[in-house]
Amino acid sequence: MNLNKSTRYALHAALEMALAKDAPVTASQVAARYEIPENVVAKVLQQLARAGVARGVRGVGGGYRLAQVPADVAVQDIIDIFEPTPPSDTCMLREIPGANCPGESQPSCRLMNLFQEVDDTVRSTFASVSLATLTAP
Repeated sequence: MNLNKSTRYALHAALEMALAKDAPVTASQVAARYEIPENVVAKVLQQLARAGVARGVRGVGGGYRLAQVPADVAVQDIIDIFEPTPPSDTCMLREIPGANCPGESQPSCRLMNLFQEVDDTVRSTFASVSLATLTAP
């Protein structure tokens, strides 16, 4: 699975918010720690807030906090915000994203089934890991 930059930055930001507990986290803090562009981190934090994962804290000492307890936020929850799930009939072997499988006229495309099974396993693993799990000592 190849995650886009926004997804990776969002995972870093969510992890930092979970580690900070109740203290607000700023885009500049996340950007400095992971050596990533601050303006992109700011946009990612806004998207996390719109999705209900984070909430903004205004004013001096402001930033972003998790809107839920870390145990209730799975890694897959964050990935789902930034990575749309492809339709189940999308072939991962096609060069054009979203294109139908060339073997779709056959009863079963074995490669597509294999890739779908791997994708399901990865998603299941990400769904089983919470931010609390990642921040545990």
